[in-house]
Amino acid sequence: MKEEIRRLYLKSGDQVIHLRFPEWGFGVVVEERNSEIVGGMSYVKVTFRDGRTRIFDNNFDNACCCYYAGIRRCSDQGWR
Repeated sequence: MKEEIRRLYLKSGDQVIHLRFPEWGFGVVVEERNSEIVGGMSYVKVTFRDGRTRIFDNNFDNACCCYYAGIRRCSDQGWR
């Protein structure tokens, strides 16, 4: 069976901001999901200060990764 190595960007507890939607405010990764199937998806759930929870792709090797969409990790100073 082929083994897959994924390059993940975020993990649970990371604090983030979306560069294209700063009005959402800071967010925190509340859940991380990774498929057991080779080639499967990797997602993170992020709850933002605006009260909404949004789901993003978390695989650096995918062009749809949240990093390329504008999600950036930030220091804990911005969350307070």
